[in-house]
Amino acid sequence: MTTTSRHVFVTGATGYLGQALVTALQARGHTVRALVRPGSEHRLPPNVSYVLGDALDAASYAPSVAPADTLVHLVGVPHPSPAKAQEFERIDKVSGLAALAAARAAGVQHLVYVSVAQPAPIMRAYVAVRAEVEAAIRAAHDAGGPPSAATILRPWYVLGPGHRWAHVLRPVYAVLRRIPSTREGATRLGLVTHAQMIAALVRAVESPPLGIAVVDVPAIKAARVA
Repeated sequence: MTTTSRHVFVTGATGYLGQALVTALQARGHTVRALVRPGSEHRLPPNVSYVLGDALDAASYAPSVAPADTLVHLVGVPHPSPAKAQEFERIDKVSGLAALAAARAAGVQHLVYVSVAQPAPIMRAYVAVRAEVEAAIRAAHDAGGPPSAATILRPWYVLGPGHRWAHVLRPVYAVLRRIPSTREGATRLGLVTHAQMIAALVRAVESPPLGIAVVDVPAIKAARVA
């Protein structure tokens, strides 16, 4: 159990990471409120307070973010691929900028944003959109906030239920990490597990940085919560 209880607003709370994160945060004594689309309430873990709204429209939920001190943004196109470039622009970019706007309007002090490992030789449209949202977060911080703190997590591929095909790449990664010319890329674009990602998110919520912190793949893998 943590010594400091946070009030956390989560977008994407019914998704791949969201359900597990909400459950973990509640178990550790935090107050959680989730943003959900009408009709998706049943996908939330039990006893979770929620707000009906549109993740693409900050005005639809910004008035309901307070009194949260932390906003975790998890909305994104499921199963990203190079063929989904337009969806990244329409959903990932718009929802990310909306989350930032909602956080600013509500006076949230800590924004937790799941980006993607970068630079990368593939998935350029996906990386570009996430980098654009990162830049907006930095600009807001440089302007004096809110948010005054931001944690940007940069996974590459999160192994877990429904996302297991990349296990076949583990031997390839093992070889690439042994070769000096490919070691850095294989480390930065490494695979993380669903459990590691949830632990990293919980740690981010519970340990706001002074300013902006970037949590890369090695740090995600090393994340532990007491």
